[in-house]
Amino acid sequence: MSPEEINRIARKRAGAKLGWYAHATVYVVVNLAVFAMSQYGFGSRPWSVFPLLGWGLGVALHGISVFVLGSGAGLRERMVQKERERLQRERSGS
Repeated sequence: MSPEEINRIARKRAGAKLGWYAHATVYVVVNLAVFAMSQYGFGSRPWSVFPLLGWGLGVALHGISVFVLGSGAGLRERMVQKERERLQRERSGS
């Protein structure tokens, strides 16, 4: 890989990780507010567990896609390589 490619991939991965950190931070802040509303305000039963679990699943899947599946040498990189080869074949054939 060229230094430019390495830099591009590194920037993309760092951006994905920063995106997950932002997502997780918003999740915590919003769910703290929802929990407070559930406990001290709206409704007689604690309903805050439902958005907590639903959105928590989304944050977990986002984390898996960033930290596990997006790690590089696995399936994603093979798929990118196959697409690169296919595009080069199409370009040379046209």
